[in-house]
This record gives sequence, C-alpha cells and structure tokens, in this order.
Amino acid sequence: MTPEFILLALVVITALAFDFTNGFHDTANAMATSIATKALSPKAAVTLSAVLNLAGAFLSVEVAITVTNAVIRIQNADGTPKPELLADGGHGLLLILMAGLAGAIVWNLLTWLWGLPSSSSHALFGGLIGATVAAMGWGGVKWVGEGAKLDGVVGKVVLPGLLSPAIAILVAMVGTRLVFWVTKGVAERYQERGFRWGQIGTASLLSLSHGTNDAQKTMGVITLALIASGQWTATTEIPIWVKVACAVAIASGTYIGGWRIIRTMGKGLVEISSPQGMAAESASAAVILTSSQLGFALSTTHVCTGSIIGSGLGRKGATVRWGVAGRMGLAWLTTLPLAALVGAAMWWIGHLIGGSAGAFTIFGIMCVAALYMRWHSRRDPIGHHNVNDEWAGDSEAESVKVPVGGVH
Repeated sequence: MTPEFILLALVVITALAFDFTNGFHDTANAMATSIATKALSPKAAVTLSAVLNLAGAFLSVEVAITVTNAVIRIQNADGTPKPELLADGGHGLLLILMAGLAGAIVWNLLTWLWGLPSSSSHALFGGLIGATVAAMGWGGVKWVGEGAKLDGVVGKVVLPGLLSPAIAILVAMVGTRLVFWVTKGVAERYQERGFRWGQIGTASLLSLSHGTNDAQKTMGVITLALIASGQWTATTEIPIWVKVACAVAIASGTYIGGWRIIRTMGKGLVEISSPQGMAAESASAAVILTSSQLGFALSTTHVCTGSIIGSGLGRKGATVRWGVAGRMGLAWLTTLPLAALVGAAMWWIGHLIGGSAGAFTIFGIMCVAALYMRWHSRRDPIGHHNVNDEWAGDSEAESVKVPVGGVH
C-alpha cells in the first residue's frame, strides 16, 4: 500500500464526511418551516428530505467533474488535473483536496454548533481556495471571470452571495402579502390546514433540488482525486460507486438532522405560520430554479434564509429577530475567508510533515475538532424532541415588530 494510495483513501473518506456534514447542515433549508408550522413532524420531515436528497443525487452529474473550475485553477477545461500537480502519484493535488475538504468540514461543524445556517458550498470553495493559495500562490485562484463570462470567485460566489438573499426577501415578502390578501376571508384553521399540504410539496421540491445540486460537488472532488492518482481515466464520467457513496452520505447526513440549525431557521428568525411557510418555500424554489436556468450558482442557505425573513416582513404584526439575522449575515460574510484560512493551515501542516504522516495529521486534527464540537454540543442538546420549543435566545432589543400595516 503506497503513500499515494493511503492519501487517496483519506481524501475519499474526508470527501464523504464533508458530504455528510453538508446533508445535516442544509436539512433546515427545505424542512425548517415545515417543522416549525407542524406541517410535518420533525422525524417525518428529515426522513422525507433524506429520501429526496438521495434521489436527487442521481438525477444530474453533468458538471460534477469541472465544478471546482469556477474558482480554482487545478484542472484543465476537460476536467483533467493540471500536469504540474500529478507528480508522485498526484500527491500535490490530493493534498490540496484533503486540506480544502478539512477546512470546509471544520467550518460546517463550527457553524452547526452555533446554530447558524451558512453555505456548505461557500465553505467548500473557501477551503479549496485557501489550500490552493498555500500550494500554488494567488495565481492558483480564478478571482474574476475571463472576457464577458461571469465567473471566478467574484462572479460565482461573492455576487450571488450578496444578491440572492435580497432577491429572496423581496419575492417572499410580496408572496406573503399576496397570500394573506387572497385568503383574507378564510378562517385561520382552514388556512393552516390547506397551506400545510402546500408546504410539504414545496419542501419536497427544495430537498430534491438540494440533492441534485450539492452532491455533485463531492462527486467531482472524489473523481478528480481518482484521476490524479491514476485510478480512473474517464474525464466525462463519474464511477457508479462514487455516485452511490455520495448519495448515501448526503442522505444519511440529512436524516440525522441538523437540529440546531433547523431550530434557528424555524423558530429563531420569525414566528412562522403555514401561509408564510409556503410563501417562503415557494420563493426559495422560484429563485433557485430561475438562477439555475440562468447559470448562476446560488447558496440554497442564503436563499432560504432570505425567504424566511421576507415572509416575516410580509405579514402584518410579525416579529423579525434582527439580532439572529445579523449573526447569520456575519457568518455568511466570514464563511469563505475563514474556511480558506483553515484550508491553508491544513495544507501547510500536511506539507511540512510530508508523506502519509502529513495526511494522517490533517485527518487527525479534523477528527479531534469534530469530536470536541460534538462533545460541546451535548451541553445544550437540541433534537427532534425540543426543536419546536419557544425561542428564548434573544433579548427584546433584538426583535423588531413589523407595523400593523405591514412593510411598505
């Protein structure tokens, strides 16, 4: 068993671990409002989301192999690795991937511990950017697009990250106002019953699109590692075992349920009702699907959180907890740079130690950090049994009530 094969095995395990964290970190995007309004029980919600994430992972793998090309220069246009990274069985590229994935996992777990929804995609891109800069210098990163194409870190990460929540807030706010206007004469109990069924449909659509979207990234990373180490040669195909492994990993993470984040999104931002929940989910689906057609890569976390805030702004007398929203915004702004710092630090540690020992050191640091955060979370456990408890995490100063006339 060569050092390169050991490094490849660690990269694959780490990639699947990231996929697992991606699953439980992003369960809230689709199911937080359905759980908060009791359209679905907590266990039923995560089970449905897991099944649909599993199915979605098999629906589309068209851009999986070149998904990292948008932000870093470690591949050619056809998906093959850069020749300079293939020495010693692809050790250089494998170490970049290993360090970048570790940076993304550490950030995902830290924001989960804090109960803050942040973008797993931004964490992955951040970790890979940091590791690439450490290994190849600033020129290894595609900061802006080439020619008229909107690409690079600015076009694919920064601009969508800033614009998508604002667009989602506006769409959800208008949608919520329309929903309550149309159903003004309908008794509240009938509103709740009807819109809960609608929520199940829109939440299912979001879960399916999440599996289609996010599982591709990990499939691409693993396939790239296999190509770099000489274990796979087809640059236009994903090995079937990679598809299955990534689908199962993201679905398993979804089933575990990121309860801390579900609680924040479902109870911490807005005290949400079923009409608001359906409006928020419909707005999220509309923004995500439209952006996909236009070729923009959006963070589902940013879109779904913006939609929930918009549903609060659109309902008369609703309370939006801006303190919670502010902490989320801070997490969004710092995800990419902090994940990049962790990724760069991991690369330097692995590079300085060298060989299999360096790779095992990165893996060990990541495992210790994960175990510590898991242990720390047990001091204040949140699960399906208490995810819908009344929110008591903020002072009155952090909540702003929307005027009776709504937002104009």
